Amino acid sequence: MSIDTPHPESAAPEDGRDSRRWWILAVIAVAQLMVVLDATIVNIALPSAQRDLGFSDADRQWVVTAYSLAFGSLLLIGGRLADLFGHKVVFLVGAVGFALSSALAGAADSFTLLICGRALQGVFGAVLAPAALSLLNLTFPEGKGRARALGIFGAIAGTGGAIGLLLGGVLTEHLSWRWTLYVNLVFAVLALVGGGLLLEGGRRAGRARLDLPGTLLVSAGLFGVVYGLGNAESHGWSSAMTWGFLALGAVLVAAFAAWQSRAANPLLPLRILRDRDRAASFSAILVAASGMFGIFLFLTYYLQVSLSYTPVGTGIAFLPMIVALVVSAQIATNLTVPKLGVRVAVPTGMVLAAVGMTWLTNIGLDTSYNTHVLPPLLVVGLGLGHVVPPALGTATAGVGRDDAGAASAATNTMQQIGGSIGTALLNTIATSAASSYLEGRTPSRLVQAQAQLHSFTTAFWWGAGIFGLGAVCTALVYRSGTAAPAKAPVESVSS
Repeated sequence: MSIDTPHPESAAPEDGRDSRRWWILAVIAVAQLMVVLDATIVNIALPSAQRDLGFSDADRQWVVTAYSLAFGSLLLIGGRLADLFGHKVVFLVGAVGFALSSALAGAADSFTLLICGRALQGVFGAVLAPAALSLLNLTFPEGKGRARALGIFGAIAGTGGAIGLLLGGVLTEHLSWRWTLYVNLVFAVLALVGGGLLLEGGRRAGRARLDLPGTLLVSAGLFGVVYGLGNAESHGWSSAMTWGFLALGAVLVAAFAAWQSRAANPLLPLRILRDRDRAASFSAILVAASGMFGIFLFLTYYLQVSLSYTPVGTGIAFLPMIVALVVSAQIATNLTVPKLGVRVAVPTGMVLAAVGMTWLTNIGLDTSYNTHVLPPLLVVGLGLGHVVPPALGTATAGVGRDDAGAASAATNTMQQIGGSIGTALLNTIATSAASSYLEGRTPSRLVQAQAQLHSFTTAFWWGAGIFGLGAVCTALVYRSGTAAPAKAPVESVSS
């Protein structure tokens, strides 16, 4: 058998295809950034929106919750739709729907219309996000190219919340709170034009039909869990409604798992979850999301309330963490994981994040950002960069083409559920810590400020504990070595 030496002209199509893949990554990254931004971009705009539309303090949580509730509850069905109807079609439909719902929310003249728009954003985000991640895995074959692509994608997933805080502050301060929603139209147009020109349709999953019983069970179950956690923020953990929704959600999710084991066309094939490394990666993603939401929520309040930062100044304060995360993500995907494996990279990242959170507990009412906030933020960013991209890559590596959307949806679900758990748990703990601090003390302005500071540091201690637990669990569950999950390789859409 002879080996032909490739001619110079034969390299052109391959070079063109490689170039095209990176343009596809740019399109996917824009769509992913749009979806991730909306988890936090509206937060800084809430006071302005509340003054404009006149809704109460009790209702304002729904501006955030309506998005995450719809998103987290419908991600699995969104991923399966991509497998059934083609990843390009579902990607484009998701982008159009997200743009229209953003325009609706931005133009809202009442609280009800704003909530409807935010909920619809969550619905179409649940369609768009799994399709985006599946397209990345289908576009880049296993190897260094996919590792680099996942490094970029993971950096966006990890920093999108902080970028949202910065962009939300700029738009609110210099334009209007409505532009935190209208800005999605710009992202959507870029995603639509690029997607229409570059993406290929992908292959449908044969004659598979949508798993309607599974869809109802998992959607209702995740709704119960997310709503129960959100309810704990306003009614406390002693509320019967809180535990009732959590219990109902847990029962429905368990029923969903039982149904998937015998369904003819399962919404989430259990073979996706049986790999040990993939299970560890899902856990890592959930823990990382819980900790990140704690950082964004409480450090934002500390900077604005305790240190009197403006919305723009608060967003800028997070930029060093973003830079550290991006640098660390590239080091992890191109050096640490290939040399040492995910069993070393991910737990090490968790430990670094725990150290950074512990360091943040030293903040005070008059401490300097440069000495007490910046150094721990850099450490947290370095840690998360070694958690998010490797975990994303391992969670979706080796999944068959027909299961790519379901695996991607499960990954995004872990992010949303993790964020909900982190927000509800840490906020409840922080509120209790502030109340306990005030007991037996005269509630002067100084004492109230100290109580609030105590609530922040208590949340950071618990966040450090969450990351520490994540380090132990991932170190025990991940297999040794550098190998990806031993499944059939995913084919490239471009091939």
